Amino acid sequence: MTNSYDSARAQFADWGVDTEAALAALTTVPISVHCWQGDDVAGFETKTGTSGGGIQATGNHPGRARNPDELRADLDFAFAQIPGKHRLNLHACYLDSDENPDRDAIAYHHFTPWVDWAKDNGLGLDFNPTFFAHAKADDNLTLSHPDAGVRDFWIEHGKRCREIAATMGRELGSAAVNNIWVPDGSKDTPVDRMAARRRLEASLDAIMADKLPKSELIDAVESKLFGIGVESMTVGSHEFYLGYAIRKGTALCLDMGHFHPTESVADKLSSVALSVEDILLHVSRPVRWDSDHVILLNDDLLAMAQELVFADLLPRTRIGLDFFDATISRTAAWVIGVRNMQKALLRAFLLPQTQLKAMEEMLDFTGRLVLSEEARDLPFAAVWAEHCARADVPTGTHLLATLESYQAKVAGRG
Repeated sequence: MTNSYDSARAQFADWGVDTEAALAALTTVPISVHCWQGDDVAGFETKTGTSGGGIQATGNHPGRARNPDELRADLDFAFAQIPGKHRLNLHACYLDSDENPDRDAIAYHHFTPWVDWAKDNGLGLDFNPTFFAHAKADDNLTLSHPDAGVRDFWIEHGKRCREIAATMGRELGSAAVNNIWVPDGSKDTPVDRMAARRRLEASLDAIMADKLPKSELIDAVESKLFGIGVESMTVGSHEFYLGYAIRKGTALCLDMGHFHPTESVADKLSSVALSVEDILLHVSRPVRWDSDHVILLNDDLLAMAQELVFADLLPRTRIGLDFFDATISRTAAWVIGVRNMQKALLRAFLLPQTQLKAMEEMLDFTGRLVLSEEARDLPFAAVWAEHCARADVPTGTHLLATLESYQAKVAGRG
């Protein structure tokens, strides 16, 4: 232990906070790292159409991964700069195979290199059907498409993705989250929202008709407020998926970028937790809209982490990241994002939760405010530095030099 940590530990103890308990709690929380930051959501298939679906990565920073081996190498580097053991979140378009199946023909064997890599590194895997960047999604309609043939194509894709995810979970001994998000909606004002939502509901029911063990698979559904090309109506709205998750028993995904900028996703957690057993979080940073910026250690993230800890929601919440920024080093973006999520959780674990809750229960709002504000001055950074030192990962200028050195090595990728 460093002298600075010893001093910090004593200061937190004065507040009734055990820093060792906080560090131990942090090590139990895996973060699911999104593969699509590494290549700007391009994927490794050829049977695709336009990008579509409101998915757009801006920038052209050198070093984008061009194939699965490069992406895994980048992930190896990124994970080595992050304390703890985590997970990888794969999209279906990131298959690793010499075959060239269309989306309705993908199978587990197209992803076995990823499973082998995860086994070698002690990582869990999560999965996502890819309902965008395909010719059959050019209308920004998939599972709610009026054409039954188009719906059947995407239903088959969804079924296969569930089977792939469940097999991954079984092989790795850790349940995989299979998260469904579709870009379906309308650019202009529709006249029959109900028809579209009934089609989406029926398609989801068809995809999830087969019961699969929860020890292998956690089904999740994800809403969105709007997207490019679907500004007037999103079929899979928050209200739609909240109701669906409650009725069908799926996990509900709350993406920090998928709501109005003035809405607090942290505030939604305790509300949905009363009715939904499992929660999936996609942590992102919207700037005026769902722009998927790299997350910062800002008030929104701190509020999210505090709600997870204070409401005891971590045991039934899966945390994943969801941003893609091509204006900066992609590996650095992963490292910054995961570490900021961990820092936010650590700060929440280090807050005097018992005292704050007691003051609120007694309606002592003055005391609650004073204690909350004074706690901001506690030496959180020293505890984080100790956490990184124990994991043998760099901090500060050493981290910057490490990130810059790796970026220089990959900058020549065409």
